[in-house]
Order: sequence, then C-alpha cells, then structure tokens
Amino acid sequence: MKASALRFLVCPACREALELRARAEEGREVMTGSLVSPRCGREYPIVRGIPRFVDSQGYAASFGYEWNRFSRVQLDSVNGTRQSQQALEATTGWKDSDYQGRLVLDAGVGSGRFAEVVASKGGEVVGIDLTTAVEAAWDNIGRHERVHLLQADIFAMPFRDATFELAYSVGVLHHTPDTRAAFERVAAVVKPGGGLAVYLYARYGPQLSDGIRKVTTRLPVRLMLGLSALAVPLYYPYRLPGLGKLLNTLCPISLHPDWRWRWLDTFDWYTPQYQWKLQYPEVFRWFRDNGFQDIEIFDEPIRMRGLKANAHAVAAG
Repeated sequence: MKASALRFLVCPACREALELRARAEEGREVMTGSLVSPRCGREYPIVRGIPRFVDSQGYAASFGYEWNRFSRVQLDSVNGTRQSQQALEATTGWKDSDYQGRLVLDAGVGSGRFAEVVASKGGEVVGIDLTTAVEAAWDNIGRHERVHLLQADIFAMPFRDATFELAYSVGVLHHTPDTRAAFERVAAVVKPGGGLAVYLYARYGPQLSDGIRKVTTRLPVRLMLGLSALAVPLYYPYRLPGLGKLLNTLCPISLHPDWRWRWLDTFDWYTPQYQWKLQYPEVFRWFRDNGFQDIEIFDEPIRMRGLKANAHAVAAG
C-alpha cells in the first residue's frame, strides 16, 4: 500500500484514523506491516502490499479463484482492445475529463480491469474486493502511482461517508447477499455532488440457467473450471442458426469470440453463490432514496448512474 492512502482510510469498526506500522517497503509501496487503530486497538495486516480488512473470502470465494486463474484476460493493456474501457463508458457515461484528479471508488475491483482504465485517465482509484482477487489486481496494476488496492468487505468498508467524488460497481453488487444494502453502502461513501454508476443483472422472468445454477454452485470450483471450459468448443454449434438458439435457451454459455474470455464468462455465470436479478424501477428507486438526482438509464442489462444531491439542494427540494 501507499502511505498516501492514510488520508482516506479509517478503521471499519470505530471509524477513526489508522496508524501505519511498516515493516518492509519497496519504493513507495509498503509490502508488509499493519494498520492500527489507536482508538479501539484493532490491527489490520498488510500482506503482499495489500491492507487486509477481512480474514475470510466468505460467500465470494469463487471470485478469488476466478480472478487469479484468469488474471489478465480482460485487461485492455494486455489483450490490445478497448473492451474494458468501452464497458466502463457504457455503465457510467463519464468522459475522460470526469476522472482527472478525482478520488474514485471501484467497488469490486476483481483483477483491476476498470481500475486500470480510470488510472490511465488521471483518476486516483481505490479498488476494494472481498477476495484474494486483489492479489491479481496488485500484480496487474498495484504499483501504479494512482492505484490503491484493499481487501475489504463492501458492507464494512474502511472509509468515512462522503469520501469519494466518483464511485462505480460493475457486475458486483448482485453477487452479494443483499444487493440493495450493498448499493446503499457504496452510495454512502459518495460525496454530495459526486457520481455513482452501477451495472446489475436484469430480471426478465425465469431462466433455465437459474435452475442449472442450483447444481453448479454446489460443485467444487476446480470441477466447474473444467466444465465451463466446454464453452470453448461449444461456441461453434451454439453459433448455428436454429440449433444455437435452442442450445442457448437450454444451457446458456458465453459467446465471446475470444476463447479465454468465453471460458471466463461461463465460469463466472455458474459459480457465484449469489446472483440476484433486478428490475429497472427498483434500482431507480435506490438511487432516488439515497439522495441521487439526474438519474440516467443506459442500455441493458441494467446500467444506471446518478449525481448525489448537495445538502442545500435536498433542503430546497
């Protein structure tokens, strides 16, 4: 971690500032040490350059496995595309200039694909993840001067309310036990006048894949890694007219043209413990109920953003 992160970090328990006790450093990075709360005495280790505010991956363990296994597949800087940048733009609608000099929260950083984009545009990005996915992210982007990575619980983030000027969560909140509660925690750390954007799965009625997931989520992740690899060759029959539509109805797989991405996406669909699906009106209400205005809806599944009202604007309303 970078010592500069101390200006926005607090103890998740007592909400007070933390003291850094560094034991090993590499340049500007503290590789081992701890963060200590003088008020409550809690101590959080720094391991492999990452502050650890949790001691278990809990319900999201499959993502830790996933992002360490497929750590570089979706990085624009590695695959030579703009797919992650385009996905972030489609979710947020923010322009390059919106990130310049802003403190930005990536809620569910995974392997760092979107944080890399934000940092490249001049934003100072703080990526959190409940899982060891942060280790893949650190290997990918952790030494970037504008990147901070933490292993932390979205329901107990080590930040005070109204810390960030921008926050986004792409494909993460619906994988928590309580999507609305997770949304509200992220919304709380956005400053008045700041922006929040989310990508969530949409609910369009029952799908056969929901029934399949009742089995696949109980299987060992290594077995699911092998089973999801079937998406690589199955891409070809799934692309056939007629037959492909039938197959994709019975057992959906990713049809991404890159075989690695296809394997990753299919694994991602069938392994998470939680995978809630929402509707546009309820997500719109979450924004409104948490003090956001100028709410905009983008193309499906559910991509939405809002601007947090200033206190005087709320009072005037």
